[in-house]
Amino acid sequence: MDHEGEAKRTDLMTITRFVLNEQSKYPESRGDFTILLNHIVLGCKYVCSAVNKAGLAKLLGLAGETNVQGEEQKKLDVLSNEVFVNALISSGRTCLLVSEELEEAVFVKPKQRGKYIVVFDPLDGSSNIECGVSIGTIFGIYAAKDKDKITLDDVLQPGNRMLAAGYCMYGSSCMFVISTGHGVNGFTLDPSLGEFILTHPNIKIPKKGNIYSVNEGNAKNWEKPITEYVDNCKFPQDGSSPKSLRYVGSMVADIHRTLLYGGIFMYPADKKSPDGKLRLLYEVFPMSYLMEQAGGQAFTGKGRALDLVPKKIHERSPVILGSYDDVEHVKAFYAASKANGA
Repeated sequence: MDHEGEAKRTDLMTITRFVLNEQSKYPESRGDFTILLNHIVLGCKYVCSAVNKAGLAKLLGLAGETNVQGEEQKKLDVLSNEVFVNALISSGRTCLLVSEELEEAVFVKPKQRGKYIVVFDPLDGSSNIECGVSIGTIFGIYAAKDKDKITLDDVLQPGNRMLAAGYCMYGSSCMFVISTGHGVNGFTLDPSLGEFILTHPNIKIPKKGNIYSVNEGNAKNWEKPITEYVDNCKFPQDGSSPKSLRYVGSMVADIHRTLLYGGIFMYPADKKSPDGKLRLLYEVFPMSYLMEQAGGQAFTGKGRALDLVPKKIHERSPVILGSYDDVEHVKAFYAASKANGA
């Protein structure tokens, strides 16, 4: 009998156990972060269940309202937002919430306040629900300076001050990927146990990949460095093999593939969207944080993505992130363009 193999199958590292182990490294810790994370995980499990039976439960249709981004809200968008807002407030560990679905930030009542600020996109890529493409939840966590004197300025911090970030992907399996500033770890939901089990410890993105991911439908509006980089992906000047194009259109799915397989994901600024399209606080920052923790880079076309300071909660930004060498290659095209005065 393979006793070692049996031990691995029975000694399961759940996400709760993993976070408690991390917590034990900090004697001053009171367990607040663990409680907050448990509520985020619960929200993800609920949304995963809702996504899996959305068609049967008639949750796919439009809710008849338009969110702050001008996108028509799906019933699942509305449901997911309510689930996470309620879960985060009931944790008693949050003081301020920013959701993609809500125009205004949510200030938690003083009696229920904790020290954490959570920014999140409750259901990214929801327009893909009906065709079965992977969608997900994205979140980032900050600490407030003073939970009793919380203001909107407390959330308008650069991404490099995040304490943790992650996403939950609802696809062929439900996967929760998180970093608390010490590498990236992936957990897969075991439906029979109702628990997220560590399946991808210490994720490291390959230094270079052979996949590029971008919406080429926007090509006519791109800046010159992006056009030149994508041309080089297709027709490499050094005689190497061309890169493969993979673009799902669901950020969580595209980033998840990029993290595991390497390569580059781009949603750059262009003539149509000079400030970019993705939201800075709850899309660009969390994914950039994860990418850097996994050994990659995140670049805006002008500088490091995590160094940006938001001026408003729904601010947009361009982003180019992925394998370290691939992002360096894009940077070289931007540097050459700047040197030529383009």
